[in-house]
Amino acid sequence: MPTLPFPKASRPKEEILASMRAMRDHDLNWQNGRVFGLVYHISDEIDDLLKEAHNMFFSENGLNPTAFPSLSKLENEVIAMAANLLGGDEHVVGTFTSGGTESLLMAVKTARDVGRVKWAIKEPEIIVPSTAHPAFDKAGEYFDVNIVHVPVRSDLRADVKAMRDAITKSTIMMVGSAPSYPHGVIDPIRELADIAQDHGILFHTDACVGGFMLPFVRKLSYPIPDFDFSIPGVTSISADLHKYAYAAKPASLVLYRTSELRRYQMFVSTEWPGGIYPSPGMAGSRAGGPVAAAWALLNYLGEEGYLNITAVVMRTAKKLQEGINTIRGLKVLSDPEMSVFAIASDKLDVYELADELSLRGWHLDRQHFPPSLHMTVNYVHEKVADEFLKDLAEAVEAVRKPGLRKGASKLAVNTANFLTRVLPEKWVSNMMSKASLSLAGGDEGLPERMAPIYGLMGTLPNRGDLKELVLDLMDNINKYKEDSR
Repeated sequence: MPTLPFPKASRPKEEILASMRAMRDHDLNWQNGRVFGLVYHISDEIDDLLKEAHNMFFSENGLNPTAFPSLSKLENEVIAMAANLLGGDEHVVGTFTSGGTESLLMAVKTARDVGRVKWAIKEPEIIVPSTAHPAFDKAGEYFDVNIVHVPVRSDLRADVKAMRDAITKSTIMMVGSAPSYPHGVIDPIRELADIAQDHGILFHTDACVGGFMLPFVRKLSYPIPDFDFSIPGVTSISADLHKYAYAAKPASLVLYRTSELRRYQMFVSTEWPGGIYPSPGMAGSRAGGPVAAAWALLNYLGEEGYLNITAVVMRTAKKLQEGINTIRGLKVLSDPEMSVFAIASDKLDVYELADELSLRGWHLDRQHFPPSLHMTVNYVHEKVADEFLKDLAEAVEAVRKPGLRKGASKLAVNTANFLTRVLPEKWVSNMMSKASLSLAGGDEGLPERMAPIYGLMGTLPNRGDLKELVLDLMDNINKYKEDSR
């Protein structure tokens, strides 16, 4: 990897900012509503508020609340408002985190330590539906906890009986999603939490996506099943502020039913020569800006503002779902309760469809098991819903048309799948190693059309080969390269 000489002289401010703007020109243009995920946006007016509040606490450090009591007050008020929104009482406490992944990491770490200290469990297990966020697997890898994946029902929701049957003497916690990210459906939280309570174990509701959306969807009279602290068996909840609360990134919360439970999350060092060192979550130094921005926006919008925004989002989501279901060959998977859902097809290659949409300027994440395209609808999509449905119908017709390129791609995928079934595993691993090096070695990034790659990835029998391929790609992305533009 080439190195980049450290700057020897200062550069003018405008020159630096111009360089940064030029780099950003190659990013996805989320402002025009053509990205279904990654960014949650309301308006430039809201962005200006977020930036001003964020910059007011730009330098403050949440590491030491005694030095910045105002920041501590803002954080505690955000947590208290969220607890009220999510069915909690005066005993519910929480922590402001850097995002949903950290919130889930903390929930798993807390459960592990409860299992160790209270129940003397040495090899703890956490039971999750197969649709649960991979941050649980990340937490399991980090904290040496076995994450037990249970297949979901045909409607893509957690299978209550299968989850119950998976409980062992080593189980410390069960998990349900509200909703699950891939398909936007809410797991049967009440039934699962009741089982957890009956077995004397913890239960976590992952409401990272829905925590600041579902309460308002319910107030608008849409049918939303119970998922929060109103259910006695729910002991912790995660909810992302930077999703449907529309706060500045990174911002999430992990909430606990009691202070006693949250104590297992916290870290304290008492023997360091530098003094007593406590931290509530993963981070030491903690940015004050996202806390301030979240507090400002919750107070600026209030329930009235969030209800108005949610009404627009839900109308848009329903319009898109109905439009998708009327396009021959497409369907929305299951019956999602809010504004997150997946597009699938029994007849069309949805990865080819994603490529066609990309050529028309739309970005949808590709999913598998089953193959589908992910859509997270937010406020900004109201103005582009009709345009998207029109382009989607055109993209479907383009996928239907036969062509030499499509035939060659399908043949290549089918051939590769056949070879993985008949060749020795070592041969296949060697082939995948060479393929990953080829993909990771180029400076031009991934190809414009991804359908053949996703078609192959989704059917590889040895998932270890796929993991190595992705690690190669990640390794290549996270390296400095000389700018060829």
